[in-house]
Amino acid sequence: MTSEELRAPTAGAPAPARRTSTVPTTAAETSPDAPWPLHLLSEKLKAHIERAPAAWVEGQVIELNRRASMCYITLRDVDTEVSLSLSVYGSVMDRLSSPLDRGSRVVARLRPDFWVKTGRLSMQTIDIRPVGIGDLLARIERLRQALAAEGLFAAARKKPLPLLPHRIGLITGRNSDAMKDVMRNAALRWPAVEFEVREVAVQGVSSVAQVSAALAELDAHPQVDVIIIARGGGALEDLLPFSDESLVRAVAMATTPVVSAIGHEADRPLLDEVADLRASTPTDAAKRVVPDVSEELGRIRQARAALERSIRVLVHRESEGLANLRSRPSLAKPEGMIDVREADLERLRSRALRSVSASVERDADAIHHLRERVRSLSPQKTLDRGYAVVQRSDGQVVRHPDDVGTGDALRIRVAGGQIAAVAQAPSGGPS
Repeated sequence: MTSEELRAPTAGAPAPARRTSTVPTTAAETSPDAPWPLHLLSEKLKAHIERAPAAWVEGQVIELNRRASMCYITLRDVDTEVSLSLSVYGSVMDRLSSPLDRGSRVVARLRPDFWVKTGRLSMQTIDIRPVGIGDLLARIERLRQALAAEGLFAAARKKPLPLLPHRIGLITGRNSDAMKDVMRNAALRWPAVEFEVREVAVQGVSSVAQVSAALAELDAHPQVDVIIIARGGGALEDLLPFSDESLVRAVAMATTPVVSAIGHEADRPLLDEVADLRASTPTDAAKRVVPDVSEELGRIRQARAALERSIRVLVHRESEGLANLRSRPSLAKPEGMIDVREADLERLRSRALRSVSASVERDADAIHHLRERVRSLSPQKTLDRGYAVVQRSDGQVVRHPDDVGTGDALRIRVAGGQIAAVAQAPSGGPS
């Protein structure tokens, strides 16, 4: 095959791109006909990356390998599954007061570096410092004060726990002792208790996300009346997820009461502050959430005994009251009221009779006196004294001699009766 045949394109193959002699200035101006040389892209990437400022980051050392004057570290984010490889000069590592170990929490000042020859991006570590317990505690304390200033820890916003929850939501580690303690002690106190368990990672980078997701799921569950977040004891670094700001705010936003049972009595993550109830241990959480059936039965027996005593006292008091009512004269001898009223009526009748009799007697005496007076002034009395009344035949009383003439018939009324007479002329004078 000739050289021309080698240079000629085969059937169906695309023709090679013609390159222009002018190199594009920007990446947007490149094309299949005017590409950049690879070294130019690498140089531009290096120039762009080197303009990025150094930044302090925090993470956990998961791999550490020292080779001569270089140390290679793999740093993982403390909250999510994100890791980054670091290159640290031996001189930087030698400045540390104590050597780093796997699992150490550090802050490092990084600057990105791009190797043009291999096209590899590396993170050059300018400074690295371990995060001590004091630093973590100071950071937690600053967050505690900031959240308290927002009112997230105020007692007024804490929700009361139900008296007897229908179902308990439990967020805890997978097959952990905390889960067993809560479920066993709750069942001992109230055998009918029901659980809605969510087993999650309670330490490590994924714990905050898993606990928050389980909390949201249980908070939306219609039958869950209270949620317990439980974890056994551990070092401060192990309990750090329960002081995470996002988890604390998620608990504050929950509508279902939340009980925090993290660690032991001395442990005090921020979750304890925002929870509606803090339990010193998972066992204490079980005791605080459900009542003791034996204690409740005892209270029922006491209440029943107190009720029976009250009823007996009430019945006895009412019975005595009825007996007292029966012993009263009005009920023991009800006719006594009639006798008393009869005696009163008889007394009043006698008084009325005496009053009427006395009044009649007085009036009779007055009538008698009046009668006597009338009689003493009547014409009959005058007649009885010897006087007489002379009347003419027409009944007119003769008061003067001139009223009659001689021979007139007269009637003379005397005390004993009447006498007929004839008028005569008086002797020795005219008639």
